[in-house]
Amino acid sequence: MPPADVPLLDGPVEIRGALDLERTAAGLRPRRLPSWTRPQIPSPFCELVVAMPSGVRMVFATEATGLELDVLTTKTLAFTGEPNPGGVFALVVDGVPAERVPTPDGNVLALDPSGVKPPDVTPGEPATVRFGPLPPGRKQVEIWLPQSAQVELIALRADGPVHPPEPDPRPRWVHHGSSISHCMEADDPLGTWPVVAARAADVNVLNLGLAGNAMLDPFTARTIRDLPADVISLKLGINVVNGDTMRLRVFEPAVHGFLDTVREGHPDTPLLVVSPILCPMVEDLPGPTFPEIEDGTVRFRTAGDAARLAEGALSLSVIREVLHRIVGERSAADPNLHYLDGRELFGESDVADLPDALHPNAAGYRRMGERFAAYAFGAGGPFAR
Repeated sequence: MPPADVPLLDGPVEIRGALDLERTAAGLRPRRLPSWTRPQIPSPFCELVVAMPSGVRMVFATEATGLELDVLTTKTLAFTGEPNPGGVFALVVDGVPAERVPTPDGNVLALDPSGVKPPDVTPGEPATVRFGPLPPGRKQVEIWLPQSAQVELIALRADGPVHPPEPDPRPRWVHHGSSISHCMEADDPLGTWPVVAARAADVNVLNLGLAGNAMLDPFTARTIRDLPADVISLKLGINVVNGDTMRLRVFEPAVHGFLDTVREGHPDTPLLVVSPILCPMVEDLPGPTFPEIEDGTVRFRTAGDAARLAEGALSLSVIREVLHRIVGERSAADPNLHYLDGRELFGESDVADLPDALHPNAAGYRRMGERFAAYAFGAGGPFAR
């Protein structure tokens, strides 16, 4: 049969991993925070990453052997001045990765480095992402959206019947973190470490990894408080150091406040606080960090001065000590609160997979996901079933 339109709203397609679908001039833009947070988003950069669909997937059952998805993408300019590749769309059929399609060109967005001016957007055109041939017969299909570009969904077409997906009975894991949880450097949406861990542990993940924006924001804590969750993880600290946004006096009560808010909605849910992974440049120095370009390669440096640590500036060593102590003190009355040193996920032996001195590469992210699944969901772990 010829391809027929499938409604994106109020039809058989579920969009999982998004908490808001924003209507745009082109279509529907998935966002990973609820609509009520929009007025509270503090910067264009924060809004940009909220609308990058890391962990977002379209899910349905179908007898189709061919699918077409019309999209308008928005890629960002890299530090080199060239558009980022934007990743890929990944098709999963009955739980098995089946096809990868490069993200087509569309809009190109350049952020004002100062964060004061609105982004500069060079308009692009919609494009069609095609999948197939798919195996015959009824099957459960997932289309995972790229984690490193915004995507406006315009239309879906299928050459066979489309049905609502099977309910997902798996435990629901809510994770929040920084760019190292957003994972723009992963090779595809299934390679982000939270998705690697979720697939290994057979759980349903909601990834609230927000690049550059794990700042202990109250709107993020309230979002997690109000979500259904069987287990929760919070990977905290690196953005606070890289942005040099807090001092010790502010950071410690902010962590308590974030945990207090989450616990209002989840008083007994297993909750794992994860400290930063290894980042040699700020292990014992404060931020701020900044990118440098040498021979077309980006590497991050710190402008921090060790003398400022005595004034309450934060390094990763200080962050880990504070998080470890806070969890230890609170866990006396909260036995479902746990701590993991992030260097157990990515440490000294992994530094070769830290090409820009800040973010793991695709191999590093996959290893992080495997290690997290083994630790958190394995026998004796805080999320063991």
